[in-house]
Amino acid sequence: MDFLTELYSRNTLLFYFGLFNFAFAMAFFLFSRTTDIEIMGVNAWYKPIKFALSIGIYTWTMAWFMYYLPPNNDIRIASWLIVLMLGFEIIYISIQANRGELSHFNQSTPIYTVLYNLMAIAATVVSLVTAYICLRFFQADLMMGLPDYYVWAIRWGLLLFVIFSLEGFVMGSRLSHTIGGPDGGDGLPFLNWSKQYGDPRIAHFIGMHALQLLPLMAYYWLKDIKWTFLVVVLYTLLAVYVLVQALNGRPFWKLME
Repeated sequence: MDFLTELYSRNTLLFYFGLFNFAFAMAFFLFSRTTDIEIMGVNAWYKPIKFALSIGIYTWTMAWFMYYLPPNNDIRIASWLIVLMLGFEIIYISIQANRGELSHFNQSTPIYTVLYNLMAIAATVVSLVTAYICLRFFQADLMMGLPDYYVWAIRWGLLLFVIFSLEGFVMGSRLSHTIGGPDGGDGLPFLNWSKQYGDPRIAHFIGMHALQLLPLMAYYWLKDIKWTFLVVVLYTLLAVYVLVQALNGRPFWKLME
């Protein structure tokens, strides 16, 4: 409750938007238990659940971090852009799930093509907003006596998020989640990451969630600038390696073979 109270005081708009997405995720989970609608052999509501959780986590993370920046109107504008862009995404994804239709890569009709392209634009805007916040973290003299290892973890978490969120264009340009085979094959339960072919979504996930993992590790565990930089380098190499393997059509589960 202390965390939620603090988060609310830092950015009320993003606090509520994140809360709504977590509520959506719970509702989508209930829908997944009470419907047999499938898309490409997978419960139609799994994708909305994953996106609602991801949006909620991202939103609350940005609310927490942006508080550290010197206040100005840019923070309010960035917050509203996040809400509007990601709000459009989760609404469209959930509508398509309810219809039993694809949201991503769906160009079966002119209207679906337009909506898919709008979703790509929305995701790009969020990446650019995050890139701007990242730039401000590199430029600003941060207040409040934050440890240097924590500040650098935030900076690199933001940077990796931007790089690997834009990696979505790899999938968008191919209109496919998998490389080396068709979408919809054997995959991990719920996550649906391919167990047979290369899947860029794994590197997408690892890179984007550096935004949470690196600052958490630096603040609660590493507590040292040298160790933080070492972990940043290793984490970045992991994300890049997984992406390269996916681009070569190799499934993540065979990386150790």
